[in-house]
Amino acid sequence: MGTGLFDSPSRSVSRAGTSRDEAESYRALSGAAIAAGAVALVSPLVFFGWWLATVPVIGVVLSVIAIRDIAQRPAELTGKPLAFAALVVAATSLVAGLTSLASEYAAELPEGFERLSYAMLQPAEGDLPTTVPDSARALEGRDVLLKGYIYPGKQQQGLVQFLLVRDQGDCCFGGNPKITDRVLVQLADPAGTDFSPRLTKVAGRFRVQPAGTADLTGGVLYHLDDARVR
Repeated sequence: MGTGLFDSPSRSVSRAGTSRDEAESYRALSGAAIAAGAVALVSPLVFFGWWLATVPVIGVVLSVIAIRDIAQRPAELTGKPLAFAALVVAATSLVAGLTSLASEYAAELPEGFERLSYAMLQPAEGDLPTTVPDSARALEGRDVLLKGYIYPGKQQQGLVQFLLVRDQGDCCFGGNPKITDRVLVQLADPAGTDFSPRLTKVAGRFRVQPAGTADLTGGVLYHLDDARVR
């Protein structure tokens, strides 16, 4: 009876067959699924700001792309559980984050106050830069809520009076905000507040009164009296 004569080809065929089976059974993990999983992990950033809603939106889009690609190429791609998990996390973060931001937005306005934006303080096109628009005059003596940045000065703590400006670049990088982009705030609390580079919400009584040098390099047109930081 032969041994090596017949056994060797049998082992060779077996190894070749196994190699072919392994090659045919191998499927790559979807790159879109990996990317969707990574983005889903940072999707809770949406809780920190409206513009960060783009993060979970990207996660949802990548998840859908991954699921579609895997369905179209099942013999080549795997990762459907990862893609579905990423879809759930990103979608949940998006809905929960936007709901939280909307609730915060509604709750931040004190009863009897109106929202004021810097866009309402700007002159119409063609008017002088120091012109007070009708939208600002209509709020004279009204209680308003305004969001802006505290303009840094020598004093950093216990600020009772400060400029609230529109742009963070003006606030933190030495810019000179135009006169319609600054509001002089007078706090009601004698203890004042401390400087912060973050967006600040201030509620107070709005007043229009030119003070100082009413031009583009100094002075103010707008005031918030008896104000408090929220």
